[in-house]
Amino acid sequence: MNKPRPYIIGETNWEQISSVKYEVAVLPWGATEAHNYHLPYETDNIQLNCIAAESARIAWEEGAKIGVLPCVPFGVNTGQLDIPFCINMNTTTQTAVLADVIESLSGQGISKLIVLNGHGGNNFRQQLRELQARFSDVFLCTVDWFGVIDPNEIFDDPGDHADEVETSLMMQIAPDLVTGLERAGDGSTNQSRIKAIREGWAWAQRDWLKATNDTGSGDPAKATADKGKELIDVLSKKLASFYIELAQSDLSDLYETGSNEGAG
Repeated sequence: MNKPRPYIIGETNWEQISSVKYEVAVLPWGATEAHNYHLPYETDNIQLNCIAAESARIAWEEGAKIGVLPCVPFGVNTGQLDIPFCINMNTTTQTAVLADVIESLSGQGISKLIVLNGHGGNNFRQQLRELQARFSDVFLCTVDWFGVIDPNEIFDDPGDHADEVETSLMMQIAPDLVTGLERAGDGSTNQSRIKAIREGWAWAQRDWLKATNDTGSGDPAKATADKGKELIDVLSKKLASFYIELAQSDLSDLYETGSNEGAG
């Protein structure tokens, strides 16, 4: 039987928690949604839990007291409401959930929170702007794990959903849940007819069943477990360095000061 990991709050107990002064809480936030024909609906949550745990392990072993909270499994999926079991959680609901979590942590003396995001439909910046004004004693920040490193450093043909990246991760983390690349669609997508949206300087939510052909976005054909392992290793080390730096930071002195040299 595996030994409980003290940095995974759901595995540990009051004896452990009462004996440690935790410095940073990490809240993984994923989604439940379709991922092409070959990946499970919980793909975002499964890979996010792995990344959160591995990065916290590295930081813990370096002395940072990190506590990873249970993953929130529902994200913003307003463009997929017509796909069975794609569960949507609106941003207003997310804000309410976050407020309750932050209020709890604040009362317990845990003053640093990282929302570790694993779903492209989530964007926590505006919620955290609003909540930071309400909870000035808790430092709030967010990280999209998929934005931490350039995927082109590891992958041949990265997309953005059920693609080579996510498929490689799942082949490494939970291969029994990957039905096989022979079952996967090619992840091709249908572009908007509106030029500004195609060029990327205007934005509109995608109607997922019209914008995609198999609910994927990006070809998974070149995915391998080895690529998934490499990503987890590189990503976890970089996240861990952030956890450690944040744990050591003095919240009353977060900004470098000094004179800016300029023209006289």
